[in-house]
Amino acid sequence: MTSQHSSKSRAKGMDFRLRGTEVTRVEAFSDVVFGFALTLLVVSLEVPHTFNQLLADMSGFVPFAISFFILAQVWWVHHDFFRRYGLQDVQTIVLNFILLFVVLFYVYPIKFLFTLIFEEATGHSGVLLPNGQMEPFIAPDQGPLLMIIYGLGYTTVFLIFTLLYVHALRMKEELELNRIEAYDTQTNIMENGLMAFIGVLCAVVAAVLPARKAGLAGFVFFLIAVGRSIIGARRGKGRRKLLASLADPNSLEQPGS
Repeated sequence: MTSQHSSKSRAKGMDFRLRGTEVTRVEAFSDVVFGFALTLLVVSLEVPHTFNQLLADMSGFVPFAISFFILAQVWWVHHDFFRRYGLQDVQTIVLNFILLFVVLFYVYPIKFLFTLIFEEATGHSGVLLPNGQMEPFIAPDQGPLLMIIYGLGYTTVFLIFTLLYVHALRMKEELELNRIEAYDTQTNIMENGLMAFIGVLCAVVAAVLPARKAGLAGFVFFLIAVGRSIIGARRGKGRRKLLASLADPNSLEQPGS
């Protein structure tokens, strides 16, 4: 029985204790902003009057789905942070407001970029104007600026998350983070720092490449999977070693050093 109890205690210590179990005003306001941002992504707020209009609206499904997934990812990181730490101090609130501002500003560049990619992939190069002329979606020399805007927006979002996790780690004694929770917080700092770095890399590559090839900068985002796999493998190994070193399960409840 003692061995079973020890195993259960050790397994319980692997879970991150939730300190934000109640929805705060900060979270409630944030959810409203995220909901509004998703509304801005919708292809059309007006119900189509003809089947052709419906088909035209449905053509925007793929860009909408990709943009929705990106915002959902940002919301999940936000949700996870506030559930884990439940912070409501001034620095957290200020960083959260900056994050929400960037998210709202970031919506249209996201939507435009993926709509542009989808339209060009399906053989469309522009918008038909009332005078019968075709206006291109984007001029060749504007490609680098679009990718730079996207990359820097991506960087800003995950840099703010990095700062939020750094702030939480600084408050480990007030939050009574145990050694495993402090270790996991450090891992989150690395993961979000990686995401921020990839955004910067995208902007730099877009600025360096010839204007017509600036879109290739988007391929640097495939490095996220590689980077997170490396971080996950190394930090996971270190986490298992840390758990193994804690012979006394009660030591998990001590604040991280």
